[in-house]
Amino acid sequence: MRRLNMMATLGLSAVAVLAVAAAASAKTLHVVASFTVLADVAKEVGGSNVEVKTIVPADGDPHEYEPTPDDAKNLKAADVVFVSGEGLEGWMDRLISGSGYTGTPVVASEGVKTRTMDEDGKTVTDPHVWNSPVNVEVWVGNIEKALEAADPEGAGHFKANAERYMKKLHELDAYARSKIDPIPQEKRKVLTSHDAFGYFGREYGVSFLSPLGLSTEAEASAGDVAKLIEQIKKEGVKTYFFENSNDPRLVKQIAGATGAEAGGELYVEALSKEDGPAPTYARMFKYNVDQLAAAMAKQTLAQQ
Repeated sequence: MRRLNMMATLGLSAVAVLAVAAAASAKTLHVVASFTVLADVAKEVGGSNVEVKTIVPADGDPHEYEPTPDDAKNLKAADVVFVSGEGLEGWMDRLISGSGYTGTPVVASEGVKTRTMDEDGKTVTDPHVWNSPVNVEVWVGNIEKALEAADPEGAGHFKANAERYMKKLHELDAYARSKIDPIPQEKRKVLTSHDAFGYFGREYGVSFLSPLGLSTEAEASAGDVAKLIEQIKKEGVKTYFFENSNDPRLVKQIAGATGAEAGGELYVEALSKEDGPAPTYARMFKYNVDQLAAAMAKQTLAQQ
C-alpha cells in the first residue's frame, strides 16, 4: 500500500514537472502593431501567447507620426508586425528601411470591402476601416492566421480567442444599431474634424461632414471651408465633435460660424490612455456610439 502511494506521488510529481516544463517552453511571440487600435485587437487574439507593442502611442495621430529609435529597435526584434494598410501608415516603409527589419508586415485590412472618395481630383481609399466592427472581424481573421503561422502550436489558443472576440464584435454592431436606428435618417448628421467615420457612416446610415479629407496631413482651403459652412447651415447640422488625436481649432472655428454646439470628444484613430474612456477598441467604439447617438437624438428633439 505504501509502495502504491509512493508511486502515485511520483506520478503526480512527474505530471507537475511536465506541466511546468511545458509552460516554461511555451512560445511568446513578440508582436508590433502600427497603432493602438490594431495593437489592442492583436492582444485580444494573441492572448497570453503574445507580447504586443504599439508604434503610435495612445492619443497619437497615425497619419503624421514620426518614428523613434525605440520603434526601429522593437520592429527589428518582432516576430510578427501588423499594419492596417490602405495608406494609413505612410511612414512605415521609412521605418522598415531604417530598422533593419527583414520580414513583411501583415496587412490586417486585407479583404475589407473598402470605400473610396474623391479628394483633390484623385480617387483615394479610406483607411479608417476599424470604425466599423464588421471590418474588424476581417482584422481578427487575418491576425489569427498570421499568429498561427508564426506559432503553429498555439493555433488552438488563437482560434478560441478569435471566436470569443468575434462574439464581442457582433455585440458591438448590434449595440450601435440599437442606439442609432431609432433616430430619423434625415437627422443623422454630424460635424467632425476630418473624414474618418466613413465606414461607420456606411454601416449605420450617418452623414459626417468635415473640413479635412481622409488624412490629417491635408489642409482645408478657405473656399472649402466656406462651402462646408454653407452646407452645414443648409442641412441644419447642430452638433460638432473634435478628436482626441487631432487639432480641434478648425472644426471649432466652423462650428462658431454655423452655430453648432459641442458634442464632445471622439476617439477615432487612437485609444485613450488606460485611465481614459477608451483604453480598448470595444470601449472606444461603444463610447463613440454613445456620444454620437446622444448628440443626434438631442438634435432631433430640438428640431421638432
